[in-house]
Amino acid sequence: MEPPEIIEVEALRVPCDGGGTLGHPRVFLNLGNDHKVDCPYCGRRFVLKEGADVGAHH
Repeated sequence: MEPPEIIEVEALRVPCDGGGTLGHPRVFLNLGNDHKVDCPYCGRRFVLKEGADVGAHH
């Protein structure tokens, strides 16, 4: 099943609240070794933007 939305990010830890007025509780998600994570609440997929400089944040 495809995620409802794919969001490119430039950090290895990202917040998600589902967006909009009918979102969900704010959670912080850690991108794993494959540099992507799906929100367990809304299914949004966060992927590390190509070329993002996260070296200092490991």
